[in-house]
Amino acid sequence: MKAFYADQFVLPLPEGHRFPMRKYGLLRDLIARDWPEVALEQALPATDGELALVHTPGYVQAVVSGQLTAAAQREIGFPWSPAMVERARRSVGATVQAARAALSGEGVAANLAGGTHHSYADKGSGFCVFNDVAVAARLMQAEWGRQHARRGRPGLQVAVIDLDVHQGNGTASIFRHDPSVFTLSLHGEKNFPFRKEPGDLDVPLPDGCDDGSYLHALDQALDELERRCQPELLFYLAGADPHEGDRLGRMKLSFDGLEARDRRVFDWAWQRRIPLAMSMAGGYGRDIATTVQVQRNTWDVAVSYARRWHNRSP
Repeated sequence: MKAFYADQFVLPLPEGHRFPMRKYGLLRDLIARDWPEVALEQALPATDGELALVHTPGYVQAVVSGQLTAAAQREIGFPWSPAMVERARRSVGATVQAARAALSGEGVAANLAGGTHHSYADKGSGFCVFNDVAVAARLMQAEWGRQHARRGRPGLQVAVIDLDVHQGNGTASIFRHDPSVFTLSLHGEKNFPFRKEPGDLDVPLPDGCDDGSYLHALDQALDELERRCQPELLFYLAGADPHEGDRLGRMKLSFDGLEARDRRVFDWAWQRRIPLAMSMAGGYGRDIATTVQVQRNTWDVAVSYARRWHNRSP
């Protein structure tokens, strides 16, 4: 299994900033220690041309050249810096590389960060500069088209299963009129973003949602996804923020509940032999170790799925 990282690009955030930048390096250390079969590779930066598959040229240029307004930087939640630009490019690049690896025979691959689903075509928001899943989906569709055009095969169908506690408003907006990408989101009904964007399948959940209620809703959503879409590539945003110990999540899922969530998604993909590219998405534990533990549990499921894929066992 391949995993792509960019945690060496650390943003110069002000003291007391609530974004838990350290979680990425901590997760990579755990993976290197516990699963030596995972090939850890430094992410390559997405190019301007790749970003332009989703983002408007004006927005890309404003980010790259440091011309974002003060209001735009506040909406993103990060002050502009060269490190912000490099990290944003590589966060996209990691998901691109994960998707390409999954499609090329790996079956499953991952970005150790990513899940920047609040970024729109023309602006960033909620700690998200560029939308990694949207760019990767469009690029994989373009590469698929070049490879299969002469064979008369239809375009690559993509599904996004977004299980971050916050709705993927940017992703939903980008793909609103695109039938080739199906967006599914389970999220806090009253949580950020306060103006939701309609996706293909939105499942709003109440504050205090527990394991049983969440897993029942997920089961129903996966059944509906199967009725409405036959994807050939799946992007999974495995947010840690529905956990009961998260500062921003407002849900009550346990470690066991989140691991059961992950197993449902990976089993759904495995039963249909759908290549899967995972992003870790959000996690803001009151104790950073809580977030990293949720993510480690997700990786335990992901690695077992990768072993099944390579062994081709039922």
